[in-house]
Amino acid sequence: MRLALHSNTLITKSLLLRCSLFRLTNRTMSTNERAKADAATAHKPTNAVGGTIFDKIINRQIPAEIVYDDEQCLAFHDVNPQAPVHILVIPKWRDSLSQLAYAEERHKPILGHLLYTAKLVAEQQNLDKGFRVVINDGLDGCQSIDWSLAASQS
Repeated sequence: MRLALHSNTLITKSLLLRCSLFRLTNRTMSTNERAKADAATAHKPTNAVGGTIFDKIINRQIPAEIVYDDEQCLAFHDVNPQAPVHILVIPKWRDSLSQLAYAEERHKPILGHLLYTAKLVAEQQNLDKGFRVVINDGLDGCQSIDWSLAASQS
């Protein structure tokens, strides 16, 4: 059986809520504001006080069913899966990479590592019939940098 999901269906309820709150409380940053925000978060580990839900998962402040963990990224089961297998792969360091649209040449190693990790997790989960890797981006995508790995079987 093949899984035919539109990429928008992979957005979890928690991410939808986060996106809705973002739209209500934030406005578009000017170029100068974006530069200051990026400078403030560059090379900063995700253990910042009051961080995102992903920061809290990385720091083990909230539980998650973790399936992969290394020095650069973390993979865990989505709490509101949109497929029989739905795993999120996230970077542990922001390094000013809050969205794929903001990726720079220096982000190539972590972006490659995230994709390779998705492949390793798929092997670990015995997804031998195939899987999808989805990246939603920007305000309409309601995403920070996270990759959804989804499959119809485990």
